[in-house]
Amino acid sequence: MEGPFQAHDDAVAAVSLRVRHFCEAKQHFRIYHGSTNSTRASQRWRNNTVDTSSLNHVLAVDVNSKTALVEPNVPMDALVDITVRKFRLVPLVVMEFPGITVGGGFSGTSGESSSFRYGAFDTTINWIEIVLPNGDVTRAYRTKAEKSDLFWGAASGFGTLGVVTLLEVQLKDAQPYVELTYSLHDLPSANALMRNQLETNKSSLDYLDGIVFSSSSTVVCSGRLLSAPTSESKVQRFSRSIDPWFYIHCRRILKRLRKSPSQTIVEYVPLEDYLFRYDRGGFWVAKYSFQYFLVPFNRITRFLLNPLMHVRVMFRALHHSGLSDNYIVQDVGVPFDKTEEFAAWLDSTLEISPLWLCPLRLARETTDAAHGLHSEFAHLPPDRAGLMNFGIWGPGSTNARGFIRQNQALERKVNELGGKKWLYAHAYYTEEEFWSHYDRKSYDAVREKYGATWMPNVYDKVKTDIEGKEKELENWVPWLLMLFWSIWPLKGLYGVFRAILYREYLLRRGNNSYTQKLGKEN
Repeated sequence: MEGPFQAHDDAVAAVSLRVRHFCEAKQHFRIYHGSTNSTRASQRWRNNTVDTSSLNHVLAVDVNSKTALVEPNVPMDALVDITVRKFRLVPLVVMEFPGITVGGGFSGTSGESSSFRYGAFDTTINWIEIVLPNGDVTRAYRTKAEKSDLFWGAASGFGTLGVVTLLEVQLKDAQPYVELTYSLHDLPSANALMRNQLETNKSSLDYLDGIVFSSSSTVVCSGRLLSAPTSESKVQRFSRSIDPWFYIHCRRILKRLRKSPSQTIVEYVPLEDYLFRYDRGGFWVAKYSFQYFLVPFNRITRFLLNPLMHVRVMFRALHHSGLSDNYIVQDVGVPFDKTEEFAAWLDSTLEISPLWLCPLRLARETTDAAHGLHSEFAHLPPDRAGLMNFGIWGPGSTNARGFIRQNQALERKVNELGGKKWLYAHAYYTEEEFWSHYDRKSYDAVREKYGATWMPNVYDKVKTDIEGKEKELENWVPWLLMLFWSIWPLKGLYGVFRAILYREYLLRRGNNSYTQKLGKEN
């Protein structure tokens, strides 16, 4: 095992040296991971970046403690491939897209269908190794043992307290199959079912989520790990090109359930097919590409275009084309007692369908966890232990100002209902609005303690430059460019072309002349 650990230590030493360089100059930097599942435009240039892309290995798996030592840029499919196939263990929370990395899940409050039991991905990490803003390397632990304030400050911190270089991930026993039960509910009963499963400590379920097709039709998907299907049961897969997209399969299930609403339908899904069931089609977002290119949306075209329908390729096309500015891609959570009100508001305001539902446990069941942006998660009463996450993904206004207003309205409504917006996507808050909903006092205290105040804060990293966008609309040169790119289907074709031929879209060539100015703003 000396080889992997020595290579790791060498890579961390290089990261440490690079961070010291930026610290001495008090120059802001970005972290280059090699991939992303964020919709925000990259601000990475060669002269403002700490490259951690080589930190992409699973260093060790301990079957006795059921833990894995994982570098931050290991994607979920690679982690699952090693833990499940070699050790018959699976992470407690596996994010639904194969390309989401362990480090990204930790720093971005990622959750999935097992989060009703285990919480966000960061709560399933025991400790992290992190390069501090002065270049020193240390460990921070989830519990009170050592530097728990740093641990929880870095969780959801988007790299603003240092550079995470190693994580110990909790695992549990895996089984080859997930017994998946589909049931039909109206929204109130679906909400009640999910809330009950989250709040009980005796749930027999391992996975739970749902798809809202209409106010009266929500398909709830309840999963249990299973060693083998029964002889008469159906095995359903979702990963092959001949398989259906999961959401389309659920839509077909819905038609069957409507004929007999009180029944349930049970299928057996291979574990990895279940964990990454939303990869093909990116939930259902890829259907909009068929609409954009005026391509028939059927099983034949989905089969033929399957290589382009995986999330990794879709994100490359999205970033290259710039079409992310035309689609609302947001995940937000609201209290369970506000679920119906929020769904009604979405239906009347944004008219986006379907919607993803995923109950998220937020309560941190560890001592001394009241630190960072979400410090309040350490003090949640039982009836507020979680939120209902809504995945809201669909076309927005084609008018640039109208698109901004839609996203701002969404943020205001979530805040009005006492909810939370997850920050992997575009954020349209003013600085005052942003900090009124996140714990700046706790977050700043951790940054001050560990010498991170010279670095950009979370708001700096996630905000959308609304003023800059609106100034562009007043300038005739951008108008000409917008007019050119508005010619259908230039944007889309360019995005697909670049996604196929060029993998790189995060690290821009050359140097950013604005970097030096940016680095001195703090």
